Amino acid sequence: MNKRSFDANAPPPVAAGAAGGIARGACRLLGDMGYAAVLEFKLRSRRRVDVIGLDRAGSFIIVEVKSSLADFRADGKWPEYLDYCDSFYFAVGRDFPVIELPAECGVMVADSFSAAVLRPAPERPLNGARRRAQILRFALCAAGRLGAFLDRRI
Repeated sequence: MNKRSFDANAPPPVAAGAAGGIARGACRLLGDMGYAAVLEFKLRSRRRVDVIGLDRAGSFIIVEVKSSLADFRADGKWPEYLDYCDSFYFAVGRDFPVIELPAECGVMVADSFSAAVLRPAPERPLNGARRRAQILRFALCAAGRLGAFLDRRI
């Protein structure tokens, strides 16, 4: 197995603490919305998003988890994610000052058990060629992680 396929198939790191709980709640909400979610997905740009979801229509949603205002202020890379999704959300905890988040992005409030959309994300249609390539990358990543998970259980 080459290094590239090994990296793609490796299980994602599991965030601890508040960020991990927010990611878990966001994934549960995405499931309720009809999306299959993957944590720590590497985009073609080599950036890694916290959560990405794919629905039956082939639409992508990206969720960037922010556990504190300092975390948000220190992160300047999230605008690069917009070209890789149809809608973009920040997922934050209940105490996060959402007024600080950009108005052009959706907002989810989440904890370890659930999440709710506080502000819907505007639709930004993804480029068709990028969509096709990303669906394949998403499928290979998810299948590889499932295989790695099953191997550990045996």
